Amino acid sequence: MQESEIKAIGPLFREEKYLNLFVLNNIYHEVARSSYSQFSGDEAKESEVTSGIWGGTYLIADESGFAKNKIQRMYCIVNLPQNKSFDDKEELKRFMELYFATSSNAFRPIGLDFKLEGWGDTLPYSNQAKPSLIMHLSEVNKRVRLLRIFFIFNSATWEESIIYDSIRNLKVLKELLNVDSRPIKKDSEELKFLMQDVIIVYRTLEKALHPDFIEHAEPIINELIKHYLAGLHDAELIWELYLKVFNSAIVYGLEETLAESYGKAGLNIHTFEEWPVDKINWVPDDLKNKLIPPIQDLFRGFRENLGVVE
Repeated sequence: MQESEIKAIGPLFREEKYLNLFVLNNIYHEVARSSYSQFSGDEAKESEVTSGIWGGTYLIADESGFAKNKIQRMYCIVNLPQNKSFDDKEELKRFMELYFATSSNAFRPIGLDFKLEGWGDTLPYSNQAKPSLIMHLSEVNKRVRLLRIFFIFNSATWEESIIYDSIRNLKVLKELLNVDSRPIKKDSEELKFLMQDVIIVYRTLEKALHPDFIEHAEPIINELIKHYLAGLHDAELIWELYLKVFNSAIVYGLEETLAESYGKAGLNIHTFEEWPVDKINWVPDDLKNKLIPPIQDLFRGFRENLGVVE
């Protein structure tokens, strides 16, 4: 597959500002496969590479996959095989340059012109032996602010990778939601993104959560969603909502669900940065069986309502 062949399977924007998450997810997937095929010179290896939206924005979309509010920050997760070429600095540099070029050529014809700001930063709390890397892109036309691409070094389905990454995301969230410390006064924008990630992890894990926890957390999650869709700009309200999320200890209920499932396999999520590299992107069967079908059904509905033929 050549990068010039990557074309959007439907309209990426509606009303010039609302992104279609189904279309975006497909572009991410095709860019990843094309980039790796060009890098490795082996099209058969494309099947080992998956990619899609990181951040769960597709969980708050209409029936055709269009976001219900304007998305300013785009995030993508890429799952790569543990190719020894990536251990070579020059080969890794070649891959990253190729990945940026492929991304740019895919998005530019549909109105997003990305500029490379850098790559090589390590994703917080990623595997110590095989750290995940970040590519930073800005958008020249200001239709979105940025695109962040996370490179995870172990093959897995996209759905598995976003479930696995919930563990890492909860560690990040607990930096500001640790009930053993006092609430931390931060910039309103930072608190908004924090609470947005709480919504995303909750919706991602929802089908595996205990009914009692859902009864406790659902009203708070629904309140957050209502404010986000209406437009959340008032600093005092943002602080009040943050305190509600902090005091409700929602992140601990989410953490318990993951800890129980992974614990059955002898894996401690509290030290998951130290897991063997073959456990990167690994998800227990009980979680896969509960969480992956709803995601697949959601995207199947997007495809059908958008009128995209398989």
